Amino acid sequence: MNISAEQLAELLAGIAKAQNAIIDAVERANGGWRSTHMSPTLNVAANMRSAEPRLVDLPSRVLLRYQGRAAVDVALIAAELDHLVTGAPMPVAAANASAAMARPEAVLATARPIAAAPAASPVPATPQAVPAAPVAARPVAPATPAPAPAAPQAAGGDDLDFLSKS
Repeated sequence: MNISAEQLAELLAGIAKAQNAIIDAVERANGGWRSTHMSPTLNVAANMRSAEPRLVDLPSRVLLRYQGRAAVDVALIAAELDHLVTGAPMPVAAANASAAMARPEAVLATARPIAAAPAASPVPATPQAVPAAPVAARPVAPATPAPAPAAPQAAGGDDLDFLSKS
């Protein structure tokens, strides 16, 4: 039987989806389990510190993608499988998407900046040429008085008196 990279990617995504359902069930029964116990262990299993993943790390990385908010892309998993098995280079778009799912901060550091909208007037070349706005023209937030602290209440025979007694 021959199986393609796309078919294997769908199989990995389906297994990770089933594992994610189990993780959700345990989280509902024992709140906080996912962030306390499962996530650190899964990060170690996915070998997230390695820049270049190995084939053995891929299933854990797919499960990590199910833990996030981004949708799991089977085509991206297939491209990663093809890259890991054959050594063929990943397409640039797939490599960037893969890195974004694994490490968003790493992609943000290498991403091309978004071009800003053109300004209405040209920017002066030197900082000295920028006119300072007068102080009166700057918006000032209205001053609001701070709330007064609540006065302690007398303990007229109350059993729940927390004031110090002397």
